[in-house]
Amino acid sequence: MPSSVKELVELLDLEFIEDNLFRGRQPDTILQRVFGGQVLAQSLVAAIRTVPEPFACHSLHSYFLRPGDTKVPIIYDVESIRDGRSFCTRRVAGRQHGRPIFYLTANFQVPEAGLEHQDRMPDVPGPDECAPIRARHNLDGEDWLREWAALEVRPVADSGPAGTLDATDHPARSQYWIRASEPLPDDPLIQLATFTYASDMTLLSGTLVPHEPAIGSPEMQAASLDHSIWFHRSFRADEWWLYDQVSPSAAAGRGFAIARVFSQDGLLVASVAQEGLIRTVEAH
Repeated sequence: MPSSVKELVELLDLEFIEDNLFRGRQPDTILQRVFGGQVLAQSLVAAIRTVPEPFACHSLHSYFLRPGDTKVPIIYDVESIRDGRSFCTRRVAGRQHGRPIFYLTANFQVPEAGLEHQDRMPDVPGPDECAPIRARHNLDGEDWLREWAALEVRPVADSGPAGTLDATDHPARSQYWIRASEPLPDDPLIQLATFTYASDMTLLSGTLVPHEPAIGSPEMQAASLDHSIWFHRSFRADEWWLYDQVSPSAAAGRGFAIARVFSQDGLLVASVAQEGLIRTVEAH
């Protein structure tokens, strides 16, 4: 995975093959399959590069079909579904070894003014009051720096057995402060793609807050199945954003999570939803 913001930006810079066809590179990684956030972000970049200004992505919906091979590039084939005056739609297929591994549909809108309201941001400690995830979870320093150093992640609270959040209504809730670990270019595409990359990092683990084993345990088979994002307002991925996650349900070997994303000044900037496989080995 990218060990720096510079490497992450390079990972998101797809190679143009021909009209509507792009190639995504692979980072150096010890992971056995491609990180879902990488495929999400690269697919979004491919879609954006086929859309004229001033259209901006307002939502995406995706399915993970097969594990990605970390040893070969991913080919992204973009299909233009609709081009209207206010909205346009793109469908992206990510392929390896001649087979689709991922599908994404993204919708774009010409920015316009409109009615506004939003949820209130939860009252949480600021990022400066929260310990980095490496320190809090005693993660191995070398592996963390190799795989995840492009992002800064600070757990805030959760509703687990040792957590501080009330588990009465939401038995599986977790909160994180997240940002790119270094300043990013001002390019909105890079800001949006970096957030999309990071959005896949903690959702599935949030579905396991009240349970054992944890997401990285050899007793747990876990994988993202689908992922959706709604972009409400513009924001920067290299400034702190609060990931307020709730898992309303886990059943049938699947965990479902939804999340609100707030900028540090309290704006609700995005919403995310994901369902993933959370199968215990002994149960299968």
